[in-house]
Order: sequence, then C-alpha cells, then structure tokens
Amino acid sequence: MNSNDFVISTEGLSKSFGEVHALKSLDLRVPQKSIFAFLGPNGAGKTTTIKLLLGLLKPTSGGGKIFGMDIVRDSVDIRANIGYLPQDGRFYEHMTARQMLEYTAKFFYTGPQVEIDKRVNEMIELVGLEGKADRAIRGFSGGERQRLGIAQAEINYPDLLILDEPAASLDPQGRRDVLEVMSRIRKYATIFYCTHILDDVQRVSDQVAILNQGELVTQAPIEELLTGTGELTYSVTLKGETQSAYILVTQQPWVSRIEASQVDGHSTWLVNVTDENAAEDQLMSLLVSSGLKVSNFSRKEQNLEDVFLKIIERSQK
Repeated sequence: MNSNDFVISTEGLSKSFGEVHALKSLDLRVPQKSIFAFLGPNGAGKTTTIKLLLGLLKPTSGGGKIFGMDIVRDSVDIRANIGYLPQDGRFYEHMTARQMLEYTAKFFYTGPQVEIDKRVNEMIELVGLEGKADRAIRGFSGGERQRLGIAQAEINYPDLLILDEPAASLDPQGRRDVLEVMSRIRKYATIFYCTHILDDVQRVSDQVAILNQGELVTQAPIEELLTGTGELTYSVTLKGETQSAYILVTQQPWVSRIEASQVDGHSTWLVNVTDENAAEDQLMSLLVSSGLKVSNFSRKEQNLEDVFLKIIERSQK
C-alpha cells in the first residue's frame, strides 16, 4: 500500500510524562475501510495514542497524519471528519435519543431542519433504535446507550470512527448488537477501536495492532496474526497404549510439541506441527499403525487470546 491508502499513519510518535515514557516511537498504519483493533494490557499506551491522534495531547517527538493531515498542525480540520465514542459516554438523561442526536447534529449542520431530521432518522435506523428513539435516555440499557453513542459519533458522516471499549460491560446480546452496528458502518468509514474482549476482535476485525509497555509489538491482518507462528495444532483423541506412539510422533521433524492429557481411559493430544501437509498425510497413519484407536482427529482453530498472551509474554522477555 502507498501512503494514500492509510487513514492513520504515524512515524516515531512518542509521548513522555516526566520520566514516564507512555508511548515509544509508534509507527502505525491503519488502512482505509478497515475495522482496526488496537489492543494491549492496561497501561500499554492505548489511551495516550488516541489522545495524540485527536489532538488532545502534543507528541514529545515524532508525529503522524490522519487523512494526510498533520495531527498537530491540522488537528481542528481532522476532528471535523472524525467520530469519537469514549469508553464511558455521557448523555443528558432527560432527553430522548432523537433529541440527543438532533442536539449533536446541530454542532455540524446549519442547513434546514428537514435535512437534520433526515440525518437523525438515518442514524436511529443504522443502530437499530427505531422503537426507543422517543424514550428518555435514563431508561436505556447499557447496550442501547452504546448504540446511541455510536450513532452520536456517526452523526457528522465521519471518515474515521474511533471507539474506546465500545462493548465493555455489556451482556452478550448488547455486545452482539454493537458488533453488528460496527459491521454495518465499515461500508462508510474506517473503524479504529480499543477493546479487551478478544473474542469480539476475532469476529469483526480485519487488522490488529498490539501495544505493550508503550511499544508496538506487532501489527498484521488478523488471519496472518492467527497463523503467523508458523505452527498449527491438531487435536486427537486416542484409546490404547500411547507410549510408543508418543515417542514415534515426537521424533517426526514436523512435530514441535505434544500436550497430552488423560480422561476416562482416553488420551487427548494437542500436536503442534510446522508442516500442515506432512501432518495431514502422515499423522493419522502413524497413530493407526501404532495400534491406537482414533476417535477424533481435527485441526484446532487458533484462538486470538492465546496468540495475544504469547505475543505479550515474548515482548516482556
């Protein structure tokens, strides 16, 4: 990709508070029309990064661009084209959702009321609040508040939507609703968001960056991140004497590790392999020729949480 394909790009972006280096030389690339997950443990520097991008903090060194504009020099123009949802949004509780969105829209539009009403109705439909639009916000559930917050952030047709923990503290249905809204919005805008719910990241994101102790430790498409270790894991359930088979399988050059467990007379192995073709061609036959009965043989799907923890642990060594 060339530089015009990135909504956000930073070069050596850094921020220090006295002796504390909150962000260290961040080089970030966020492609257009992507759902980009920005991950990291608490205190990793995610919030500092967002404040720098929004012009709420000035970099100690380095810099960045959004829409090709400088995040310090052109901050006001950048913010006119960004929607932002903080982790803990606040509303006027006595207002209805429709009134809240109309109030927000008037900060951006000075045209006829009919156009403002049209935009508000579009946002209510987008986030699925048609049946609640004229009720006081004080009676909204957590999920409904988050969807209203996203509608508020989208009211100005932003090219970039920045969401801070959009599904935090929501029940499964509330999370599902927020993820569905994010998936609908991706047709119109790039979504850059922080979250600790890695299952949600795996469901809707196509790009991931991981920050730890102020440093970017990886950035990649999610498919590449899940397979980037170069290893795959096969789960096999066996019955019979496994010792000789265990020795035989571990001797194969394409097997890196076996985790074995025993339950109700059956052995379950998680076999890490570096060559998928070799595993598909040979693993089953090795087990059967050793006299074992194989009741399950499947490739284990990679879990983003496992990958995330491994990356964080490696970065701390």
